[in-house]
Amino acid sequence: MPGRCLRGFLAVSLLIGALAAAPGVLAQDDAGRVLAVHLANDINPVTQEFVDDAVDRAEEGGYAAMVLVLDTPGGLASSMRGIVKRFLAAEVPVVVYVAPPGSSADSAGAVITMAADVAAMAPQTNIGSSTPISLSGEDISEDLRRKIVNDAAAYTGELAREHDRNVEAARDMVTKASNYGAREARAIGLVEVIAPTIPVLLERIDGMKTVPKGFVLETAGAQIEDVEMSFWQRARDFLVDPNLITLMLSIGLIGIVVELWNPGLVFPGTVGAISLILGLYGLQVLPVSLAGLLLMTLAAAFFIAEAFVPTHGALSVAGAIMFVLGALILFDPAGDAYQVSMPVAIGIAAGLALLLGFAMSRALRAARQPVAVGVHGMVGNEAIVRQDGLVQVNGELWRARSAGGEQLVPGEHVRVEEVEEDLRLVVGSVSTPTGEEPA
Repeated sequence: MPGRCLRGFLAVSLLIGALAAAPGVLAQDDAGRVLAVHLANDINPVTQEFVDDAVDRAEEGGYAAMVLVLDTPGGLASSMRGIVKRFLAAEVPVVVYVAPPGSSADSAGAVITMAADVAAMAPQTNIGSSTPISLSGEDISEDLRRKIVNDAAAYTGELAREHDRNVEAARDMVTKASNYGAREARAIGLVEVIAPTIPVLLERIDGMKTVPKGFVLETAGAQIEDVEMSFWQRARDFLVDPNLITLMLSIGLIGIVVELWNPGLVFPGTVGAISLILGLYGLQVLPVSLAGLLLMTLAAAFFIAEAFVPTHGALSVAGAIMFVLGALILFDPAGDAYQVSMPVAIGIAAGLALLLGFAMSRALRAARQPVAVGVHGMVGNEAIVRQDGLVQVNGELWRARSAGGEQLVPGEHVRVEEVEEDLRLVVGSVSTPTGEEPA
């Protein structure tokens, strides 16, 4: 009887404990999950794909929200607009959080922030400076500048208006290159929240109703799942650097030219082919100017032609000039983060021209030397007399006679002056090197 009572007491205790723990478990399950996507990079086709995939994952996984933790200097306008369109069509709340402290959302990053359902910033961050510039980093010509700036200002301002933010401040980021710190941006209504960390951010936006989609956020206590770019995404992102693309194309050109000059070396051709493939991959990803591509193709044709039709450097110089011009306009104007550096373009072109010049000088020097075929190549070589009528040249014994008919003295150093038809060498005497005794 006492044992039965004890078992009953334990069963009741376990039941009470389970009921007490159940609300906590339910609360944790109800809190949901938030996908935190970390992007500290330029805005380009690779990072656009990364962000688009993250939005897809957040939608398909039933996440309470997606938080884009952003730190960017800007990037391509085409990729920026692609991300904006994906955010506007997203069926999950999208939060852009400029973080960690010290980060910024400049240029294209500021426009992307205006497209978010919730715009947030960490302390000591800034946003703005979205004025379009030319590929060279300089101001665009007056008429073209007016069209591009007005388009960008209207685009950014409309995004701000639809999300109930400060339209004038958003437009000023484009027309006046205005830049705002976190506290100022919050005070003027450009962003909704300032938070030092993601968990604090999720607490502060909990219960907020977004405009214009009307999402009601339920993020307090949500489980945070962090997402970073994969190794292959980082590798692809590395390959879309305009300077690296230009360098890969030039290495490919050098390798192929060297292989054409010396067929059968294999290594230069292999390295050149791999470099060309990597360079062409970058050209496929980034928007390319057809004029720039044609100029660089013409430069390659000039460099290759120089190897077969010597013009004393004229084609090399023309190719170097075409290469610099083509590299500078190779990519469509798309922001200061995507341009070929002038020093890099000039350095590569100068390197190609010097290489060709060196190769041509060696070729001309070889052409001016007398033709030496077979045994006639021994003319001018030094020999050692082993016995009268026999000398050693390059480790070989040859029949020989002196040019003046004198007897050859064993151990004497002589020089080959002629090769007779019967392959006997005609030699002349030379002085014995200092310190060396006749053998």
